[in-house]
Amino acid sequence: MKKAIFPGSFDPITNGHFDIIKRGISLFDEVIVAIGVNAEKKYMFTLEDRKRFIEESFKDEPKVKVITYTGLTIDLCKKEKAQFILRGLRNPADFEFEKAIAHTNRVLSKIETVFLLTAASTSYISSSIVRDVLRNGGDITKLVPEAVLKKG
Repeated sequence: MKKAIFPGSFDPITNGHFDIIKRGISLFDEVIVAIGVNAEKKYMFTLEDRKRFIEESFKDEPKVKVITYTGLTIDLCKKEKAQFILRGLRNPADFEFEKAIAHTNRVLSKIETVFLLTAASTSYISSSIVRDVLRNGGDITKLVPEAVLKKG
């Protein structure tokens, strides 16, 4: 069984994340969306809300599992018996950042990182942009899945 971990803070999940997960479903037998918990970071949405947004967005997709975790992603991969880390790339800066992490993960483990380019229609979207639009009273309808709109 080919399993991939798609790690992130998902504060909140965006249409870009949604696209990567949907495309990952066709590549893997299971995509585990892993919400990382960092006690030092201030989140706009609670952990419970972020988990619920993703679960609701993929409620009809049995190949998607949503969990939370702390610590190293490679340790989570070992625990979940996942052979791959799934990551989305929006731009060259993402690639440089993710490349360094992927190389480190390969040195520390046998986990392979699979990169998917984001769709052109979602490549400009980031969770930080969504949060900024929300903080300033803007419309996020075209940026996030329906589940986020119910709360946001």
